[in-house]
Amino acid sequence: MSRYSAAEIEAKWQQAWDEAGLFRATRSADKPKYYVLEMFPYPSGRIHMGHVRNYTMGDVIARYKISNGFNVLHPMGWDAFGMPAENAAMAIGGHPKDWTYNNIADMRAQMKPLGLSIDWSREFATCDPEYYGQQQSLFLDMLEKGLVYRKNAIVNWDPVDMTVLANEQVIDGKGWRSGADVERRELTQWFFKISEFSEDLLASLDGLDNWPAKVKLMQANWIGKSRGLQFSFDLSTPAHGFEAVEVYTTRPDTLQGASFVGISPDHPLAKALEADDAAVASFCAEARKGGTTEEAIETAEKLGYDTGLTVRHPFDPEQVLPVWIANFILMDYGTGAIFGCPAHDQRDIDFARKYGLPVHDVFVPASGEEGHTRAENGKTAYVPPKTEAVRYIRGFAGQDVQTGAEAVDAAIAYCEGKGLGQGVTKFRLRDWGLSRQRYWGCPIPVVHCAECGVVPEAKANLPVRLPDDVTFDVPGNPLDRHATWRDCTCPKCGKEAKRETDTMDTFVDSSWYFARFTAPHAETPTVAEDAAYWMNVDQYIGGIEHAILHLLYSRFFARAMNLTGHLPEKAREPFDALFTQGMVTHEIYQTRDANGRPVYHLPEDIDRDSQTVKATGEALEIIPSAKMSKSKKNVVDPVSIVTGYGADTARWFVLSDSPPERDVEWTASGADATAKHLARVFRICADVAEMPEGAGDGDDALLRAMHKTIDEVTKGLESFGFNAAIARLYAFTNTLHKTNAGGTARRAAARVLAQLMAPMTPHIAEELWHMLAGQGLCAAAPWPKADPEMLKDESLTLPIQINGKRKAEIVVPADMPAAEVEKIVLANDAVIKALEGATPKKVIVVPGRIVNVVV
Repeated sequence: MSRYSAAEIEAKWQQAWDEAGLFRATRSADKPKYYVLEMFPYPSGRIHMGHVRNYTMGDVIARYKISNGFNVLHPMGWDAFGMPAENAAMAIGGHPKDWTYNNIADMRAQMKPLGLSIDWSREFATCDPEYYGQQQSLFLDMLEKGLVYRKNAIVNWDPVDMTVLANEQVIDGKGWRSGADVERRELTQWFFKISEFSEDLLASLDGLDNWPAKVKLMQANWIGKSRGLQFSFDLSTPAHGFEAVEVYTTRPDTLQGASFVGISPDHPLAKALEADDAAVASFCAEARKGGTTEEAIETAEKLGYDTGLTVRHPFDPEQVLPVWIANFILMDYGTGAIFGCPAHDQRDIDFARKYGLPVHDVFVPASGEEGHTRAENGKTAYVPPKTEAVRYIRGFAGQDVQTGAEAVDAAIAYCEGKGLGQGVTKFRLRDWGLSRQRYWGCPIPVVHCAECGVVPEAKANLPVRLPDDVTFDVPGNPLDRHATWRDCTCPKCGKEAKRETDTMDTFVDSSWYFARFTAPHAETPTVAEDAAYWMNVDQYIGGIEHAILHLLYSRFFARAMNLTGHLPEKAREPFDALFTQGMVTHEIYQTRDANGRPVYHLPEDIDRDSQTVKATGEALEIIPSAKMSKSKKNVVDPVSIVTGYGADTARWFVLSDSPPERDVEWTASGADATAKHLARVFRICADVAEMPEGAGDGDDALLRAMHKTIDEVTKGLESFGFNAAIARLYAFTNTLHKTNAGGTARRAAARVLAQLMAPMTPHIAEELWHMLAGQGLCAAAPWPKADPEMLKDESLTLPIQINGKRKAEIVVPADMPAAEVEKIVLANDAVIKALEGATPKKVIVVPGRIVNVVV
């Protein structure tokens, strides 16, 4: 081939890899294994540049490990259940199943031209009955082990769509799709007992040495271990069978500043009150609107209702505090009741100022500068870090200047000593509610029998398949309306029963797929021998947005699967190393309409040089480095890039322009430059291939540069320094172009260049390898090794300092003895001039670094 043709090269070598079965993974006793996995995609129908960057990174690692003699597992699948498919069915007709599988076919066709080293024989979608049937089997095993249970829970209910909404789907108190006012409703739901693993999930983070510190901190905060005091406020007068209100607090040191007790609208006492009082019932109904997340409650207006009840302060029975029902108190954290100390909690002071409740300072800055401003008229609570020392003015006996942490410990000890409460450790992490009132999800494999109660489906009857004949013309869950699917026989007594019509949260599907890839076609969730061989995932790659839920749920599932016998003990932490990549960004091109609102323009519709819209000549505003968004028309289509430039250009560019943990901005000029560079590499290597064998004056210098490049590129690939490795390859390409080495050395250097480029640009690397008479496939060739002797410089440049001031430098052989270096230094003209006839007291030669002359 006389010129570089990406389309011809890439199709040819992809076919060659397929025919060789190069990326099919099987267990081997002869090679060490390596399992690299990128977070699998949702089949939206189109890949985007973020996919290209993510999967290229994983592909670089996989190809590099193959070349280093590892037996590599690099699979791909589809996270295919979820609401978008149902929403599409509602919006445009059709069936979620057809929409999903058509999208998978489209995305697979878009992904394969990238030349990824994926074992496609292991491909599955989570909506495949073969996959979700094994998920149902796993659910039953977890149910048997007591890791799954049912209970009543407060959920977000959309009365129009007639479904439970995740907290993230409640926007300003309304359903994200229907726009209806969301209600908090108590429903019977299925839960995983993830909270039982809180301590283990937290403590084990310390052992994840190859995870980003930021991700571990985010998980630790989500698990939320806290030490506090659990105690009771006695009601002044018992009411509705309650004699006290039990409270848990992480700040018992502020008890002296309590001015009210607040209870959740879902607290048993509040429910008892609303049963007898229409006004209380009305308030509680209003308070239950909106999201149930802590974030949603933080931003909502603080609302309260004075119950008329009072409690006695545990330190002073003569002091009584009012009991309020407050909308910012969650029933599922602590006890669903708090004491309010407005001076030192922002929610409490907002509430107190609104309803005219007292504010009592408990502590002030240790300097005393701020005095009692909170109590008098302050609107901002004083909440210093617990590590900061403050001066207590309403503390316990003997308290003066202490840190918050010291004061909390002292308060717990004081209360325990007085029999007023008990120190308790709690976690923020709650059990995982998995029930969803949707069709397009994994059916929960239980039946409801009038005789036997809730009965697990027999494993012989799995999978419980979703029915195909459903409609979405009315709101709600189609499974509820599907009588022939819902009505069934009890597997225990054989009488009539009804299937569970809730389906599983789609996070379940993605919480164990990594384990399924070890034996994707097995008739059990995993196979012991395969799981023992392939687990753990050696390198996991995905976005920081999955730092908490997906990764935490996966860690829980790995523990559960160990307890149920599906994973070995070593796999309780399933991901040995984690890398979170940055986004691919692009400029936004916008103008403004008559009302000043932005109007977005596609890249092909604008003139970048004149910064105008082609059709109208309007001046553009250019917003740099923005996240790609369809609505803002700054999405770059990878298919068009691959078609226009080739996959290798796309791969090289997304790796070369920025460290992989940072965002990279896609630019047309950058893509052009990358394509030109690859064409240049092709021409240089083609010229080398035509050269006759022979030696040249520059052989040694070229080979030394080659070995240094091997060393630096290898270090870069080992540490996710892809951009640094590529920078070195740019430099080595220039060296190869300019060298006066002979044909033999040039051909060896060009073959190494092809090998070093192969993980990033595998197609052109194969073509160059073949052109330069490389043996077999470049993708299977052993990774080149740097010769340590060739990494040593033949000569060194040593700076010379006289009394600490640089005066000259010399070039000497790298292995020259210090005594010889000293002679050359003292004979140097610049040194002689600087000494001005003085005799040096000593000459200090620091080998390989510097020479100091002391006068």
